[in-house]
Amino acid sequence: MADDQRTQAAAWFRTLRNDICAAFESVEDALTGGEHGSLPAGRFERKRWQRQTAEPDNLVQDMDPAAPLVNGGEIALMRGRVFEKVGVNISTVQGRFSPEFRAQIPGAAESDGVFWASGISLVAHMRSPLVPAVHMNTRHIVTSRGWFGGGADLTPMFFDTPETAEDKADFHAAFQKACDMHDPAYYPKFKKWCDEYFYLPHRQEPRGIGGIFYDWLDDDWSRNFAFTQDVGRAFLNIYPQIVRRRMQASWTPEQREYQLVRRGRYVEFNLLYDRGTMFGLKTNGNTEAILMSMPPEAKWP
Repeated sequence: MADDQRTQAAAWFRTLRNDICAAFESVEDALTGGEHGSLPAGRFERKRWQRQTAEPDNLVQDMDPAAPLVNGGEIALMRGRVFEKVGVNISTVQGRFSPEFRAQIPGAAESDGVFWASGISLVAHMRSPLVPAVHMNTRHIVTSRGWFGGGADLTPMFFDTPETAEDKADFHAAFQKACDMHDPAYYPKFKKWCDEYFYLPHRQEPRGIGGIFYDWLDDDWSRNFAFTQDVGRAFLNIYPQIVRRRMQASWTPEQREYQLVRRGRYVEFNLLYDRGTMFGLKTNGNTEAILMSMPPEAKWP
């Protein structure tokens, strides 16, 4: 894999992160009423971390924020009045997989465990139970092979409402459009993959209302990179729209209580089944960044 390809991919993930953070801060500015409308609009705080085998949680505070990441990452976290907690993290790491983990990663055995990986990972937990939570990530991983993967999925608190039906239709339409620009077979394949992946077997229920999920795209680097960029752009276009049309509505204490219980399902999936969580922990990533996906508050009945 050419160095310039890795550089391009890492630079794109940073650009996408910056654009998403700006869009989310604009949403924070747009709230006009409700219980939290009088609070200051949220802003992202950023912290860099460096991947070190002996000290995987070492946060580096004095690095140039504009400098490229070298075997580390940057956490961008906001606790606002619309976004109760949202993290938009980027990382670019390299190293060697442990012998027991290599069998789970394509091409890792042939590379003697040597890997390079860059990506963006986002999870948003909203104050309003009427605004759906969301997850998005895209990544580029290189072993003896190089491939792209990622996707996005929407998690409303209430599945059977007209509002959720509208949000689901628009969210899926945005990603279908991105897929169809590259291959008409992508959307049905990646939608099915998402539905099967974001499922809690022990609960026998889906985590949310789906989206797309893809992995191991390695047939044509330029084509796969262009598709991955369009996935990011689709998310940037549709999710802020969904938030803006739901965030001004008032909610009840009972709806908030139900939201906290539903968040528990999110915790269960990410700790039991999520590939990204496992990858980060197995590669000595930063624990704070890896567990950024956890909601600020959740309940189990």
